[in-house]
Amino acid sequence: MDTPPLDAEAALWSDGDRTGRPLLVLLHGYGSDERDLFALVPHLPPEYAVVALRAPLVPPFPTPGHAWYPIDGLDGRGPERVTDAAVRVIEWLDAHADAPTTGLLGFSQGGAVAIQALRLQPERFAFAVNLSGYATPGVLPGDAALAERRPPVLWGRGGRDDVIPEPLVAHSTQWLPEHVELSGRVYPGLTHSVSAPELDDVHTFLRRQIESGSG
Repeated sequence: MDTPPLDAEAALWSDGDRTGRPLLVLLHGYGSDERDLFALVPHLPPEYAVVALRAPLVPPFPTPGHAWYPIDGLDGRGPERVTDAAVRVIEWLDAHADAPTTGLLGFSQGGAVAIQALRLQPERFAFAVNLSGYATPGVLPGDAALAERRPPVLWGRGGRDDVIPEPLVAHSTQWLPEHVELSGRVYPGLTHSVSAPELDDVHTFLRRQIESGSG
């Protein structure tokens, strides 16, 4: 595996006692770090314990921050590299997190990794939120179990987002409804970012998981 383990010291945790609380894992996008999505904590339901993880790779200069997998070169966005990143997230959770339920929320690359982790261990994760990301092409051993279990997934993206290649968007549009209970929305005028209406939808989705007992 070319992807190194996650830095245990780089994780940011929300305040308060985490005992017995559902866990929400935040996975940032390319060129960012754990502080990015952690800024969303005030907008999330307070019932969750929240942890933001730092991706293990450093993008080529001059891109700042960190990355879950390369986006350039022969293996750019390759399914194996996305899977490797998801495995590292799962390893980190095995070592550092204990919660009655665990959900995933990722932006862009982080969204792709969140869906990949859900596919690797569909019985482990209660739900996923994929913001401006995609579902990675290819087949994983857990896909059949995922399609049977059909956990809730929120997929939001901007109507003017030109960062994610169109073939990946088209694949996700077909693949996600076949494997999960999908709540999807395209936000007109939004680029590769997150808007206030989208955050409202995220809050509603997460609240629904709490109320249904899956969050």
